[in-house]
Amino acid sequence: MNAIGYKENLPIENAKSLQDVQLEIPRATGRDILVEIKAISVNPADYKVRLGMPVDGDNWKVIGWDATGIVKDVGDKVTLFKAGDEVYYAGDFTRQGSYAQYQIVDERIVGKKPSSLSYAEAAALPLTTLTAWEMLFDRLDVNKSNNNKSILIIGAAGGVGSIMVQLVKKLTNLKIIGTASRKETSTWLQDLGVDRVINHRNKLSEELDKNNLPAPDYVVSLNATEHHIDEIVKLIKPQGKFGFIDDPKSINIMPFKSKAVSIHIELMFTRSMFQTADMIEQHNILNKASELIDNGTIKTTLGDNFGIINAENLRKAHAFLETGKAKGKIVLEGF
Repeated sequence: MNAIGYKENLPIENAKSLQDVQLEIPRATGRDILVEIKAISVNPADYKVRLGMPVDGDNWKVIGWDATGIVKDVGDKVTLFKAGDEVYYAGDFTRQGSYAQYQIVDERIVGKKPSSLSYAEAAALPLTTLTAWEMLFDRLDVNKSNNNKSILIIGAAGGVGSIMVQLVKKLTNLKIIGTASRKETSTWLQDLGVDRVINHRNKLSEELDKNNLPAPDYVVSLNATEHHIDEIVKLIKPQGKFGFIDDPKSINIMPFKSKAVSIHIELMFTRSMFQTADMIEQHNILNKASELIDNGTIKTTLGDNFGIINAENLRKAHAFLETGKAKGKIVLEGF
């Protein structure tokens, strides 16, 4: 099968950073399903792993954590899917990824693809939807009755932010403050339903004051957390909840103590990495999201389509993603 992999951790400008390779088609056993991949999307996790995770021995490392496709075969313990089903999923950090024509994945982290979307449109959703959903409803414990409360989403125009804004808008009563620094990303957020956009290039506390916005009950930082942490301490409401998903080198949490702020970290790979007892919740979340898509409650966050799935186009996608200027999700489709 066609696949795209690497053997060395190299900058994306190097042609060997991602290469076209030929690998054997994997075999589904147990609770695994074999998926013929139709479309994928790229995430910051992709380039972070490409740059930082070494390869054991002389094997090719295949990355990628968003895919849509058709089930071709199932393991002997599979009960949720059958051959021919259309699926979407974000995969497992500990296994080979979705930059390939075929992939095996545990059925418990796979959902039914939204029938109203193309493969490319659906590929934009799994990882970011799981991350946003788990952060909001599993970590921060946001609920429908949060009247007269607000949430500040830092970096809201990216992949996770774009779906998080929609989930908050449609499933809660929270007022949404999103950050963006460019006209096009501000417009994108307004179209998604943000109540107020502020500029994260400026001091966030001053932006809130300038716009006469109250201290938010919830703050979610999706990137540059280390840069914004002092402002978050300053602006968050006492007894508020703060969550982040990125990888700051260090965070001093003690300044939050006087406000009794709870701090939450979200990693959507945790359930599959540790085979947690509630691992099947990702199957359930993706199915719920699929229903919300098909009934028109939320929409795909596809931003750009970079063409067919090959090393050249994936290098271009990684390069653009590394600029931090992506709006929504970057997808690729077909081989």
